[in-house]
Amino acid sequence: MSGKKHQDKAPRKQARIEIIPLIDVIFFLLATFILFTLSLDKINSIEVQLPQAVPPQGGPPPDEAEMVTIQVSDQDTAFWNRELISLSEVTPRLQNHKNQYPNARVLIATDDRARYAAGIEVLDKVRKEGITAVSVETRVRPTGR
Repeated sequence: MSGKKHQDKAPRKQARIEIIPLIDVIFFLLATFILFTLSLDKINSIEVQLPQAVPPQGGPPPDEAEMVTIQVSDQDTAFWNRELISLSEVTPRLQNHKNQYPNARVLIATDDRARYAAGIEVLDKVRKEGITAVSVETRVRPTGR
């Protein structure tokens, strides 16, 4: 009997937390809350008559000659309606265009080689000439198009 110490006892099992049933309970609660909140969602609405857009009538349509496209390119160049000019020529041309057409409109575009600063410079020149109908094209064009 002296050689059998503590060998007669069975080894103790370690306590374990089973997470699978816990996940099942959480999903059941989640589904219950979702169904409960969907049943509470009762929408009371009022019928609203929204206005319809109507194209403007009266007055002549805008003249295409009033519209000019300035495409900024690289190396201090630009295209004035597909005509190659330098950036220094933009201001005099804008002045002439504004004098000829009081309701002048300008579209500023850039090509795939243009610098960002050159586009901003042209936008500043247009604004200095008092032309308020300015659009900036957000897609890049091929050079000279």
